[in-house]
Amino acid sequence: MNIPENLRYTRTHEWASAEGGKARVGLTDYAQDALGDIVYVNLPTIGDEAAAGGVIGEVESVKAVSEVRSPVGGTVCAVNRALEDSPESVNQDPYGAWIAELEDVSGWDGLLTPAQYEAFCREEALE
Repeated sequence: MNIPENLRYTRTHEWASAEGGKARVGLTDYAQDALGDIVYVNLPTIGDEAAAGGVIGEVESVKAVSEVRSPVGGTVCAVNRALEDSPESVNQDPYGAWIAELEDVSGWDGLLTPAQYEAFCREEALE
């Protein structure tokens, strides 16, 4: 399981990165592995307000449809349109295949550090 040190994580398996006052968000390696082959990504709309923990999109895999929750609050200022044609990119590179970028970001304090997220994933795997 790949857990980059420069990101923060949620208990619903999303990640967030700080990018010049903005945040990019996406699904973790753990999430994409659990979902299996991703065949569709429903992106949020630019200008949408995202609440930390609120639904900003969906991913459809061969196994299920899952909600994507925003790790932080903010306004959607960009979406990764490449995922419309290549949703499998989330499986191939979950930390490069970001879903949305937010500005006016809030809620960083509620996110897990890489060590906390790794411990959480280990616990979840034992259940």
